[in-house]
Amino acid sequence: MVQEQEYVLPGGRLYYEVLEDSENGSAIRITRLQGLAGEVEIPGCIGDCPVKGIAKKAFLSKKNLRKVTVPESVTEVGDWAFAYCDSLHTVVFGAGEHTPRFGRAVFLECKKLRFLAVNGGDETTAALLAAAVTAADAPYLLDASEAGSREWLGKWDARMLAILRSADNEGYSRQVLCGEEDYGSTDAAAYENGRRKLKVRLLLLRLLYPRGLSGEHRLELEQYLRAHTRGCEREETWQVVLTEHGEESAYYRLFAELGCISEENFQLLLSDVGDAYPELKAWLMRYKEEKLGYQDFFAGLDL
Repeated sequence: MVQEQEYVLPGGRLYYEVLEDSENGSAIRITRLQGLAGEVEIPGCIGDCPVKGIAKKAFLSKKNLRKVTVPESVTEVGDWAFAYCDSLHTVVFGAGEHTPRFGRAVFLECKKLRFLAVNGGDETTAALLAAAVTAADAPYLLDASEAGSREWLGKWDARMLAILRSADNEGYSRQVLCGEEDYGSTDAAAYENGRRKLKVRLLLLRLLYPRGLSGEHRLELEQYLRAHTRGCEREETWQVVLTEHGEESAYYRLFAELGCISEENFQLLLSDVGDAYPELKAWLMRYKEEKLGYQDFFAGLDL
């Protein structure tokens, strides 16, 4: 049995094992993290041995972990290596000669993952790749050798469109069979609302990172988002922008660019914002004055 050793880093300890290979010499595999570290930079070497692997469940359920930097020497990431890391936002893999191989469900339930950079990928690729393994539930897109290519973007869009065009109640019967205690609420309306929010998340993200998006598909995305703004029968576009991105100007500016703000729904939007997001509220007031063509003096005093 291989014995674990310890590597001290800020806020915690990495444990690892040294694996002997008669052909390639010794190599290190990270086995687990101990401590409350929010950011972890895995070293490329420990002593004279290169770090080449991350073991199964090595970072499983590390609730404080927000960012991980992985050296280019790592070529293999085990099953569930980062699963259930609730706060994980960014993972960066260094660009190396050999792209890493990923096991099953490596980022399972990492719902806050926003950037996943592999092999030197740019911001667009990192953002879309993170969504591929979280919201889109498309682990087959976790292909470091293909990520960011035109073919890969086509596959990403195909998955997005499949979700967009699916029925809002798709999968509901399975959830009911699992039971509320095992699989969340069995309320049909809440389930369908959740499905529409999922669609909105993917569509907003794709429009923020539109490289390779065809004009036809762009039009379909924009129409769906406008049809689910405040004041419509379904309001998931606004719900997602307000509750999940109320402090991110890129999202509410996109919301406006899509035509989701009108004279008819403006007061509803302003009321929803309340005092929770002062910058968004101030921006809405400026938008009203500059784009909707009038200014309400008393509404301005509410700021």
